[in-house]
Amino acid sequence: MTQILKHSFEAVSLLTTNNGMLDVTIVPAVNQPDWIIPSSLILSVDESQQQVSRYDWQQQDLAVFHLLLQDQIPDKMVVLEGNTTDHRFALQTAGDLRQLQARISEVKDVETPEQFSTANGEDREEYFNKNDVSSYLYQTVMIDDELYLVPDLDKIAHHLIDSDS
Repeated sequence: MTQILKHSFEAVSLLTTNNGMLDVTIVPAVNQPDWIIPSSLILSVDESQQQVSRYDWQQQDLAVFHLLLQDQIPDKMVVLEGNTTDHRFALQTAGDLRQLQARISEVKDVETPEQFSTANGEDREEYFNKNDVSSYLYQTVMIDDELYLVPDLDKIAHHLIDSDS
């Protein structure tokens, strides 16, 4: 019997290419660089006026990951495809999503700058731990002199599912 390998949502596997280009969506985030998500993983972008921990999307109850501070009012719910339908989740954010097409060679791995080492006066590690997500789940990249975070969507999905159990 052959072992079934689980698809790994690593940054390289997520960024689909077309003639050496990456098609991604920039999702606004607070107190950290904006997130860069493969556009093909976005299932839906819906209006959202209040922070919630669960989101009913097409008769599926999804966990929500917040890219805002607790007192901020969101305006978007971005539904992302998961490893399985059970691992779909939503990002809650505010601001405009932007589309970006970049050459693979233009994406540079960088260290997270000091200005992002704190989040609203909190230590970055403390901030991510408080939100039940460790900072090691993120990779910082630079494209055209702009910083972005590439999230490990698979780990976030599994974390959200595990914390619901």
